[in-house]
Amino acid sequence: MQNIKEELQDLVQNTMIPEVENYLEDLLKLLETNSQTPDDMLAIEEMESFLVELQNVLAVIEEDKMPDSEYQRIYDYIMQNLDEHAHGHNIEEQQVD
Repeated sequence: MQNIKEELQDLVQNTMIPEVENYLEDLLKLLETNSQTPDDMLAIEEMESFLVELQNVLAVIEEDKMPDSEYQRIYDYIMQNLDEHAHGHNIEEQQVD
């Protein structure tokens, strides 16, 4: 079994960062066509900030200066948010049907 630092690193590197970068890329396409809304601009700022936070998580893992319990807390937080996000989309899809 992987330790929590490896699991967190994998989650951030292979799931979170690519998803944030893809979403940010889609938002930036709106800027190219000048079709962004104020909400889109806010989302761009938030996603850029979130991307930096994720990169900071990777740097902290690399430095290995936190106890495993802190890595676990971060991992659990991300997983909880992923679950809530996925659940929210399922509710929205059911309401559209």
